Amino acid sequence: SPAPRRWNSGLPMNVGVLFVPQQEAWVVERMGKFHRILEPGLNFLIPLLDRIRYVQSLKEIVINVPEQSAVTLDNVTLQIDGVLYLRVIDPYKASYGVEDPEYAVTQLAQTTMRSELGKLSLDRVFRERESLNANIVDAINQASDCWGIRCLRYEIKDIHVPPRVKESMQMQVEAERRKRATVLESEGTRESAINVAEGQKQAQILASEAEKAQQINKAAGEASAMLVKARAKAEAIQLLAAALAQQHGSAAASLSVAEQYVNAFSKLAKDSNTLLLPANTGD
Repeated sequence: SPAPRRWNSGLPMNVGVLFVPQQEAWVVERMGKFHRILEPGLNFLIPLLDRIRYVQSLKEIVINVPEQSAVTLDNVTLQIDGVLYLRVIDPYKASYGVEDPEYAVTQLAQTTMRSELGKLSLDRVFRERESLNANIVDAINQASDCWGIRCLRYEIKDIHVPPRVKESMQMQVEAERRKRATVLESEGTRESAINVAEGQKQAQILASEAEKAQQINKAAGEASAMLVKARAKAEAIQLLAAALAQQHGSAAASLSVAEQYVNAFSKLAKDSNTLLLPANTGD
């Protein structure tokens, strides 16, 4: 049923001198025709000729939108209600533009809500609640501009889902959670396997680099040892050549060779029972 109009509660009597409260606008008719709007403060009227026909409050008005049924895009019936916040911006239009502005805006909010819900699926209704409120406010303002009323905001209070649909939504949420847990577990196993493989790869690389460095160091050491031996041998040969160049150097060399010759034969006799002697052993 239509909401009770605010000016039905009682209009001020015209006693000639009137004091209009702040945030109110009094619509005055002179001999049944609109005359003027009284501003807050002191005002003077002509008794009997002037009559205060409407009293409009310029404060923000809160209206409860009754619960209503709406069908979503995927054919789910919802029970939804809301709260509407209004403000009168033009007292003249609010008085003469519509019979009951509050009732008109309430009906417009209900029809707009049903229209907007019919464009969305059930999942999007919960996700796009803010955009749904904004669309309803825009639609109401386009229609209520000629009524002198501005819709400031619209808020959805409750959305009631049928029990079976609610159970299906809970099952869907549980399935989604199980899926997410399985995905997270598989991702953890995958990351673990990747880390193990990466560690083995790094270990093999480090082992090969260590072996390579060891071989390089070993080769460098052998080369250095050979170079030192060669230098020592060259110095020994130089010393030997210098010694042979001196007097009686050949005799000393012959004596050294003879000693080595005898030592070699003595070792040969120790290692084997068979002994081969050259023909000139006594030389």
